[in-house]
Amino acid sequence: VFAFGSLLVYGTIFSGWASNSKYAFIGSLRKAAVIIGYEVVLGFAVLGVILLAGTMSTTGIVQAQIERGVWFIVYQPVAFVLYLFCMLAESGRVPFDIQEAEAELVTGYNVEYGGMRFGVFPLAEWYLNVMALSAIAVVLFLGGWSGPRIFGPLSPYLWFLIKMFGLVFFVLWLHWTLPRFQAKDITEIGWKVMLPLAVLNVVITAFVYYFV
Repeated sequence: VFAFGSLLVYGTIFSGWASNSKYAFIGSLRKAAVIIGYEVVLGFAVLGVILLAGTMSTTGIVQAQIERGVWFIVYQPVAFVLYLFCMLAESGRVPFDIQEAEAELVTGYNVEYGGMRFGVFPLAEWYLNVMALSAIAVVLFLGGWSGPRIFGPLSPYLWFLIKMFGLVFFVLWLHWTLPRFQAKDITEIGWKVMLPLAVLNVVITAFVYYFV
């Protein structure tokens, strides 16, 4: 899933390169730098959950949480916070939307596109990507489809959708609230702060899981 998500770099670079504006190309390079940096952090954030579950199967990860009776967000709060930051960066949401930067780049790599050609960008990046990453977060950290069966056979589907759209609303809420970071700040935070934290979280998780 994350490998396919990384293909977003190609679409971003090509859309900016095909434009007639140097500002669009600068915006695409900014976005590509963010995606590459935060993809690494995202991978390390997920490793802690995989270590606890003992499997890379999404079904197995949910079943491990059901058997323990505790969601993995309790065991991996740092990984969950890092995952949320990476989700914002991957989808280009505030405060990580430096590829738009209206003051200097006039919305970035999609500035030369109009109509439905422009519509594809927000549809794929802002909505489908956010929903997909939210669904993965529900599986990894929030117990997947587990929940009280007050609605009978429909309960697993309803609980999964409730958790997923709760995260989607959280992302939109942040988008309406926070200011935008500068380009240099985003890359420095990703490589100098979040990546060491993600690696340290994996090491501590492996140590505790093995010895405790």
